[in-house]
Amino acid sequence: MTRDWTPALWSDTFAQLEEDELEHDDSWAFAFNYSLTETLTYAERRRGWKIYRHHAHGGFRCSTCSRQWSSARAVVLFRYRLQSSLCRGTIIMRPFGQACRHCGGDFERPGFSPKEVENVLLCLFDRIRKNCYGEREEGDEDLDSISPEKVWTKPHESTLCEACSQNICCQDK
Repeated sequence: MTRDWTPALWSDTFAQLEEDELEHDDSWAFAFNYSLTETLTYAERRRGWKIYRHHAHGGFRCSTCSRQWSSARAVVLFRYRLQSSLCRGTIIMRPFGQACRHCGGDFERPGFSPKEVENVLLCLFDRIRKNCYGEREEGDEDLDSISPEKVWTKPHESTLCEACSQNICCQDK
């Protein structure tokens, strides 16, 4: 598990998966915005923007004390929309950080394994196919209402979680 934030890993994996996963003639752009929020305005919703939030297994490294840790609650947030008339889609991503328990410094961005990045993007592509193209897989009940049971091995320290500080963490309430 890499402990450092690597935007190129996300961009490259997206480029590799896009053609197979989004089998339409639309071209999709993938970008990062480190101040992205989960709140969509009425105007943004009317322009077709949608939100997808995912928690993934990430690794962190403190830039102050070099301590390393893993978390199954590394939150990544996506905004996406398809502009059908232009045959163009846009995805904007933000990773949320965690602060070091020992020195409590700044929020550190998570690093992810290539397999974890692929898994997150495949979930995003499923959401895009459903919400932008109206595709539903056979046996696909409303997956938004089904939440797989997670087993957490450590308590979540919300005071160290950037997503919690913005009230969008995926932790169980």
